[in-house]
Amino acid sequence: MSEHYKLGKRGEDEATQYLERKGYFIMHRNWRWGKKELDIVARDGEEVVIVEVKTRRNTDYGKPEDAVNEQKIRHILSSTDAYIRKYAIDLPIRFDIVTVVGTEPPYDIEHIPDAFLPPLWR
Repeated sequence: MSEHYKLGKRGEDEATQYLERKGYFIMHRNWRWGKKELDIVARDGEEVVIVEVKTRRNTDYGKPEDAVNEQKIRHILSSTDAYIRKYAIDLPIRFDIVTVVGTEPPYDIEHIPDAFLPPLWR
């Protein structure tokens, strides 16, 4: 397993623990359906929260959340649509980003609720 993959896995583990400490119920981690993938699907009260996790060793090349660009958002939305259909979800959906920076604990974790809204594309 590559170091990059290991760092990403540790970041997702840290993000999951962080969300659980905040009272979120984790429904799925690394949910996959064909080529569709969501990092974390959680419940926060009556909302389903789709969480994109971005892990970086440092911020030398920019903030981790900057990697959630239009193409990534399209992929997340497509994956969310598949998830909603598969599990017949009829609750409000929110899109959050959790960033994890560092190579070992304690990590610098930032939670960005409502990080983006589904855009209207033509």
